[in-house]
Formats: sequence, structure tokens, C-alpha cells
Amino acid sequence: MNFDGILFFPLTPFDSEGEVNEDVLTEHVASGVEHGAGGVFAACGTGEVHALSAAEHAAVVRRSVEATAGRVPVVAGAGGSVGTAIEQARAARELGADAILLLPPYLVGAPQSGLVDYVRTVVAASDIPVVVYQRGSMVFTPQSAAELAAIPQVVGIKDGVGDLGRMHQIVMAVRDLRGEEFTFFNGLPTAELTVAAYRSVGVPLYSSAAFAFVPEVADAFYRAFHSGDALADTLMREFFEPLVRLRDRTPGYAVSLVKAGARLRGVDVGGVRAPFSDPTAAEEAELAELIETGLSLVKEG
Repeated sequence: MNFDGILFFPLTPFDSEGEVNEDVLTEHVASGVEHGAGGVFAACGTGEVHALSAAEHAAVVRRSVEATAGRVPVVAGAGGSVGTAIEQARAARELGADAILLLPPYLVGAPQSGLVDYVRTVVAASDIPVVVYQRGSMVFTPQSAAELAAIPQVVGIKDGVGDLGRMHQIVMAVRDLRGEEFTFFNGLPTAELTVAAYRSVGVPLYSSAAFAFVPEVADAFYRAFHSGDALADTLMREFFEPLVRLRDRTPGYAVSLVKAGARLRGVDVGGVRAPFSDPTAAEEAELAELIETGLSLVKEG
């Protein structure tokens, strides 16, 4: 898999009856690809994988694969119990996904050996490339990360912890074993704020929540950052940093605000499922102003 560009984590649209709106999903994914996404991560955190049934998960993956038409890699979310993760991984493989993003097991603590075994068990039972999502209850030492890298089907690690010292050690340990073929991702919420720091420790790729509702802004920042254009700093100060302050007001807004932003842009994605909650009307008004600011800055830039 070759990821070239921003990693796109699509939303899962729900209709007025609370069911997955597959037609809107298809349009949403196809639009992201047209805007230059380097990879599509379907039914993952931003896609509310925690709230999807097995049938809904399969529908989201199938529609995402169809919408990309082979233009970029499609990675499907999987996780939870070992049994659930295996079922989701097998479904993803059968539906044509290129890999899975393996999320942590829920509500359990485990030693490093157990976490490695969790990954190894899912890999052995599903026969699909795996990107391991380090966050929450699944955080690795450099030594155990090297154990993961020794598993041929494990092709990457996405970091959602933010411990740059640990991440630098992990990158060095894995590179010694697998070289440059192994992929690392910055998976912190609103990763634009930390893209420079992660790049300095050997993690250039990042996921962009903003891409799901203002792809013009996310793409402009990506291009400006990599070319050294001052627009990147301007967007950081006037769009991304205020967005983070709004996001941090309430748990779950890393997803809820993205859905609200998509609705404000005219995409009928519906609201979030419990236990998340949608932003207030006042917060949506703040978000609308931020969107207008971001789009204006891109146009001026």
C-alpha cells in the first residue's frame, strides 16, 4: 500500500430513522477521493465504528471500497473483543478492503505480551494486512512494537497517544527491523497541530478530521506545510487552533463537530449515535464562522 497525501476518515451518515445512509456515504467517500485523499479509512473512529452493527460495518466497508474504485487504498476499522475484531477483519478482506486498522480491545488492561498476542491472533485468523492503532488500552513499548513489526502482515502503526519520546524510540526500533517499508501515522485528533513534531521523529503521514468537512482547508494546509508556505501558519492560528479549543469542550466532539461541519457544508450525514452528543446551536454557529474563516483564508492564499 502506498499512502500519498492526507488520510481520510469518512463519517458514517445516518438518515432520519437512524439507519446508515449508504447513498450519502458513497458520495462522501467519492468526494474525499476527488479532493486528493491518500487513503480512505472506513468505519473507523470518525466513522463511529463503536456504534455500528456487524451488518452496518460491512455495508460501510463495501460502499467505501466501491466509491474509491481502486484509486486509493481502503482500510477498514476492526477491534473490540478478539472475536469481533476477527469477524470485522474477515468481512473487510472479503469486501475488498486493502487492510484493517486494528483498534484496542475495550475496557481491559493487559501486559505487553497480551497486547502483542491480541494483534497476532487477529492477523492469524483474518489473513489481511494490519495497521495497529496505538491508543487507550493498547500502548506499546519499543520492544513490543518491534515484536509487532516482526509479524509480516503488520504493515503500520498509527499513534493516538502523543508521547513523542516513546514514538521516536518505536520508529527507530521498527526501522532497524523492517526498514522504510513499514508505515507510521500520526493519529492524534486534529493532527495538523502536531504534524511538525511527528515529522521530526520520522512520522510524516497524518489523518485529518477536518478533511471530512473542509477538504479545501485541509488540503491547502497540507500543501502549504510541505512547501514551507506561510499559509500553513495562518491556517494553524486562525482555523485549526480555534477548532481544537471548540473540540476540547466536550468528550466526543472529535467526531460530533466533524459531523456538524459536514452538515453545515450541505452533506446530509445526520447526527451522532449515543453515547456521543451533537453540538449545541451556539457551538454550531461558532463552527460555521470557523469554516467561513478557513475557506476565506484558502481563497486569499
